[in-house]
Amino acid sequence: MSNTLLRIYPSELKIPFELNRQNSGILELTNKTDHHVAFKVKTTNPRKYSVRPTTGIVLPRGSCGITISMQPPKEIPTDYHCKDKFLIQSVVVEDGTTQKDIHSDMFSKEAGKVVEEFKLRVVYIPANPPSPVPEEEEDEIDSLDSDVDHEVQMPSTFDGASRKGYTSGSQASHDEGVSLTKAVLSKYVDENQKLQQELDLLKKKRSSSDGGFTALFVPFVFAFFVFIGYLMAGSNV
Repeated sequence: MSNTLLRIYPSELKIPFELNRQNSGILELTNKTDHHVAFKVKTTNPRKYSVRPTTGIVLPRGSCGITISMQPPKEIPTDYHCKDKFLIQSVVVEDGTTQKDIHSDMFSKEAGKVVEEFKLRVVYIPANPPSPVPEEEEDEIDSLDSDVDHEVQMPSTFDGASRKGYTSGSQASHDEGVSLTKAVLSKYVDENQKLQQELDLLKKKRSSSDGGFTALFVPFVFAFFVFIGYLMAGSNV
């Protein structure tokens, strides 16, 4: 089978297959010569297909498109296998020949006349093929989502633990020290108030002896503030 007049593309007629729906395939004929070339399309199953156009003229170095439509299928063939075939005949014609001038005798094989024939089979393809995602990409996406969820949940978990009163050991020790210092200070403030009351009574009793009262009061106040300073220094540590 020679192919010097027309280039047929593609070499197989690929038609999307879908139940109860008409689908089409397209062929492109390109004239490889400097002559006018007439063509005719035939099929092994003419009731099943509609061809537009069935005949035509391809100008020198020009091209022509052919649309082949399949009737809506009623059932799915085994393995989507199709036995239908097409035949495209081509022959050189005189300049000025039009589609109306084409007749069957032009493609009859006679001595001294070259009639080329190109056969191609029908191939069904899924009308809406799924777009598969490689398993590795799916695993990577799942892992990424897991990491994001983990990072998002981490702050809320930490805040929840804080709200429940969970603290570190150093924080707990510091809080206990502050509480103890406050308790000691409160105790000695109470004792100071009691001592102050006793000093007031002594002051009234010894109003005649100012020197003795001052000698008793000053050492006591000095000792009290030294003790308070010691407690404050211990709490800061």
